[in-house]
Amino acid sequence: MKIAIDIKEAGATKAGKGYFTFHLLRNLFEIDKENEYLLYSQHKIPGFEEFPNVKQIAINSKGFMWHIKVFLDLQKQKIDLYFAPTSYIIPAFLPRKIRSIIVVHDLVAFLFKGHNKKAIFIEKLFLKAALKKSEKVVTVSQNTKNDLIERFDYPKSQIEVISCAAAREFQPIPKTDLTEFIKKTDLPEKFFLSVGTLEPRKNYLSLVTAFSKFHNEHPDYHLIIVGKNGWQYEDIYQQIKQTRISEKIHTLGYLSTTSLASLYSLATALVFPSFYEGFGIPPLEAMQCGCPVICSNNSSLPEVVGDAALLIDPQSSNQIAEAMHDLATKPALREKLREEGLTQAKKFSWKDSAEKFLEGLTF
Repeated sequence: MKIAIDIKEAGATKAGKGYFTFHLLRNLFEIDKENEYLLYSQHKIPGFEEFPNVKQIAINSKGFMWHIKVFLDLQKQKIDLYFAPTSYIIPAFLPRKIRSIIVVHDLVAFLFKGHNKKAIFIEKLFLKAALKKSEKVVTVSQNTKNDLIERFDYPKSQIEVISCAAAREFQPIPKTDLTEFIKKTDLPEKFFLSVGTLEPRKNYLSLVTAFSKFHNEHPDYHLIIVGKNGWQYEDIYQQIKQTRISEKIHTLGYLSTTSLASLYSLATALVFPSFYEGFGIPPLEAMQCGCPVICSNNSSLPEVVGDAALLIDPQSSNQIAEAMHDLATKPALREKLREEGLTQAKKFSWKDSAEKFLEGLTF
């Protein structure tokens, strides 16, 4: 079978959807040596060169024109199946003779008001048409599957849940092995960590407020935020600047997997107070590194973390601050969450997800 895939978001500074695409496909190609794969992007993306049945096709265009050129090339390639792990645009226009599978990561455009207006417009314009033409829909969590059924009355039998996971590189690193990293980065001894794109949905404004309250009793702690700038990120920097403890809050931008794993291994805990997630990979990354987790009690997150995290109401900065206080003052609780988190993370595997996806290609 000849399968074309959009991998445009799987490049260097990938976020959730890009991580899903990159790791699912890497693991898929490791087990599938029979099907032929064509990978479409704007430029060649490292990580797929070793697979003989995989070919990358770089389309040097931007925006909607990129999708048009890919659509036209698909007609020439005579593909059997188009897999769209991040965008609904091409599936919405594909002729019926080309089978398609789309991935619905979340319904944030429909369920969360403070989202990127351009993204909301595009998703509302194309998702419904893509759903009608797709033979199968993949969601990354049971929660997103439920949202899809409720919002679009989509047939349950045509939706398959294929979970995300933490990459293999995220493993506990002994502090003795991090001496050089600590020295090089001048890290504070005590800090909480938060990871995710700087945008309203990630709820950094409440986190900064919570950390300010927490800091009243714990002045030796710092807060480190890791993530690239997203939509309306300016409000976050403005709040940090206006707080009286701005020197204790550090924004590091987008970091490599190696650096992020080191931070997870050193942090008191990951704080992930998101308003809405289709899955939520950072809590699993933290758990796999032995880092305790504080996260929201909404959307897919309870499904991801199970009983291995402290769940908080993201609307309550007091609850966030109290959870930080508990982990800062209770070593036994930290160790309990560390052990439970390591066990919880093992329930998710890119290899298992790739095998499940490959089995589903026979529909």
